[in-house]
Amino acid sequence: MKDYGTLSQAINKLKLEEGYTIDFNLLDEHLENKKDKEKYLPNEFEVDKVLRFEGMSDPGDNSILYAITTSSNKKGLLTDAYGVYSGQISKEIMNKLQRK
Repeated sequence: MKDYGTLSQAINKLKLEEGYTIDFNLLDEHLENKKDKEKYLPNEFEVDKVLRFEGMSDPGDNSILYAITTSSNKKGLLTDAYGVYSGQISKEIMNKLQRK
């Protein structure tokens, strides 16, 4: 498995080297590409990679980075804190993100 380093290094590598250029937002029932005003339901995207990062001194610094490709072949990233989405999003989205 490729070493992506820190969260910020991983974001840069995925954007520059692997083409994940969109910043996705996680909403109740879908992912959103706010820049292009596009929404993606769970059946309209795939999670390609899941990278977990743990804070060295503060457990609150834990985060997950998802590399995602949509059904229209747009590639982007979603960053989330450990466990934040549980209970705040639909079960379908949660299941999709927890597959990897």
